[in-house]
Formats: sequence, C-alpha cells, structure tokens
Amino acid sequence: MPAHLKSSLLGVSLTLPITNGHFNLGIWQGIYLCEPRDSAGERKLVVTLQGESRPL
Repeated sequence: MPAHLKSSLLGVSLTLPITNGHFNLGIWQGIYLCEPRDSAGERKLVVTLQGESRPL
C-alpha cells in the first residue's frame, strides 16, 4: 500500500493530554503502533512537548 494512502487512513501524528505526569486517557483508550509492512526497518520516534511547567 502506498505511503500516502496509509497516512490518509491511519494519520501521521497524535496528540495526547498529560495531567500530573501521566497520560490522560479514557478507560478504553490506548496507544498502538501499526507497521503495515512485511519487513520493517528501524524507526525513530519524535516527541514534542508543549505546555506549562509547574513546581513540584
């Protein structure tokens, strides 16, 4: 399947709310990595944090 079609169906980014240092997900929500290829190579994960810091 061509990459542009996969990105249209599955998306290319994810936004996760974090509260008190933990993912703020619902009871039935989860995070899954899908690699629809026969021979997957090494991948890099890019994380960008945005928000306010607060004292502990």
